[in-house]
Amino acid sequence: MILDDQASVIHRLLTCFSDPRLKTVSGFPIAIAAVIGLDQFSKHRVVATFVPNESRAVIPHLLYWTYVQNHAGAFGLFGTQPWLLVGMALVVLGVFWYAFREYAANSAIVRLAFGAIAGGAVGNIIDRFHYGSVVDFIDLRWWPVFNVADSCITIGVLLLIVTTFRRERAPRPAN
Repeated sequence: MILDDQASVIHRLLTCFSDPRLKTVSGFPIAIAAVIGLDQFSKHRVVATFVPNESRAVIPHLLYWTYVQNHAGAFGLFGTQPWLLVGMALVVLGVFWYAFREYAANSAIVRLAFGAIAGGAVGNIIDRFHYGSVVDFIDLRWWPVFNVADSCITIGVLLLIVTTFRRERAPRPAN
């Protein structure tokens, strides 16, 4: 029953981005699928091989895998209510889609950025339903522990920002 509910949530998330303009280049759905796949695979490996709060050095003094069960939102903010956090993620995705939908129609980079953001959001939502928390494990020791989904969301947002600034700085054709 839970798997059916998860599949239903994922289906709804993916179909909210079914604007035909976003499907003109396969980068969008491929990016979503790649991010979800890599994110869920990495989290499954961590859950299967670590106990909560266990840490192992990957590159001593630089990079560690530390299994953290994150019950709160980004950076520990926004409370611990799963439905509130899922709802907020959906609202943010909707706002991003609305704000950048015209750019997405004309830019493969923007579609890729949306795919990274949506895939990361879906990956963390899957965790909330499957584990009751988000699985974080990438530990730099000077930044909060995060995961592949968080990284993809951050990279996607940065791509949107850079693309927006580049468009605003581009010379406009004379009329």
